[in-house]
Amino acid sequence: MEPHNWKQDPRLKQMPPEKLDYLTSFAQQVAQLPKDKILSAFLSMQMEANQKGIRFNDAETQLLVQVLTENMPPEEKRKLNTLRFIAQKLAARPS
Repeated sequence: MEPHNWKQDPRLKQMPPEKLDYLTSFAQQVAQLPKDKILSAFLSMQMEANQKGIRFNDAETQLLVQVLTENMPPEEKRKLNTLRFIAQKLAARPS
């Protein structure tokens, strides 16, 4: 799938419009960034969405990662997956 066609992914059809609008805005911002800044922007997306009252459940987050990283270089994908794994483990720890 071409990067500019990510919104055509049929897996996104069930996502609420306000979430798709947020993702469209995010994608436009990321398109302006140098490649070495995309990973950090991607990682901050969830926190920014939460601050705006937009909540992505686990299934939606997994889908977004799949869709938005399809054209990401393999090394960047590995970094992102590693960071997501660590974040999940930390979130599951008792406080």
